[in-house]
Amino acid sequence: MPFSKPLLFTLALTCPWLATAADALPPTLPTQQDSRLIEVATSPHIWNGAAVTADGRTFVSLTQSEGPGMSLAEIGKDGQLQPFPDAQWNRWNAAEPGKHFLHVNALRVGPDGKLWAVDAGNTGINTGAHAVPGAGKLVRIDLATNQVDKVYSFDSAIQKDNSYFDDVRFRSRLAYLTDPGAERLVVLDLDSGKARTLLEGHAWSVDHLPMYADGQKLFIPNGQEKRVGLDQLEVSPDGQYLYYQAIPGPLARIATQYLDDPKIPAKTVEAHAEHWLDTWSTGGTAIDAAGNIYASDVNTRSIKRIAPDKTVTTVVADPRLVWVDALWIQDGYLYLPAAQINRTPATTGGKPSTVEYPVHLYKIRIDAQPSPLDHA
Repeated sequence: MPFSKPLLFTLALTCPWLATAADALPPTLPTQQDSRLIEVATSPHIWNGAAVTADGRTFVSLTQSEGPGMSLAEIGKDGQLQPFPDAQWNRWNAAEPGKHFLHVNALRVGPDGKLWAVDAGNTGINTGAHAVPGAGKLVRIDLATNQVDKVYSFDSAIQKDNSYFDDVRFRSRLAYLTDPGAERLVVLDLDSGKARTLLEGHAWSVDHLPMYADGQKLFIPNGQEKRVGLDQLEVSPDGQYLYYQAIPGPLARIATQYLDDPKIPAKTVEAHAEHWLDTWSTGGTAIDAAGNIYASDVNTRSIKRIAPDKTVTTVVADPRLVWVDALWIQDGYLYLPAAQINRTPATTGGKPSTVEYPVHLYKIRIDAQPSPLDHA
């Protein structure tokens, strides 16, 4: 259940991350470009995630911030975006919600070497949009055939009217998905297709704080503060912990043993979730084989590394890194899609877009490999 006002007041006294925030939070923005940053590709459409295969294929998810259109694409050798797996899947059809993308919000190459795409099942979050029945789903695409070979659709028992399925990580035969619209975690059994929800409205699932980017608080078109609940997630390389947070933080964690057993009561699961680290407004994360979590700081145009001992260091800060969203690790590089989400009407109170096209995908060498549980 969401917190009561007295409890929120108590938390505000004891938790610095819950303090009332002003409309401006002046950051020190970088002014010098970092020569280590390498441009991978550009796009005339906003992308919010990238996944790169071991053999160099690059896929991106598109936010449709400019209006309905292509949702999942592969970057061709000519640098152009090609709808993936085909144009038909990228053409929404309400009559067949399980065979067409409504809004792909995340993608990744799984540990099985296949491409997995999360369809949010909703065109917006905190904007008065409603989930479309049957549209929320996890889609698996065989990269050897470029064909969809499995669709996990979420029925009305899992998909709420305010659901917005956001991201996914894997552990063994389970998939963990975030649902920031309903502020909860979804646990999907990939063998049976059965899904459960946990941590709904729990302390670290709820968006206690407003979001900031480039020093400014973000607002949805109706003038309210933009707030996004449980959004980011990573599984530790040993599979023992799931780390997660609402976009503004803090970072929490829970032992996966409490998530994986459907016989454990929800209240018992909640009792084992713990605050782990005070963080910042984060667009996206990734985790490497050593357990370091990389998290973008959209308020300072930087990427920070959180070590397993909670030490935080800056990997890169660059004026070009405007709202870096979902990160990706491949072949010793960290991939950074600079999405410019904070320049779209969805976060500027409905003001006209100030996105500077084209948008960019960068990478920087970090000499780290992805978690063995994450992707091939």
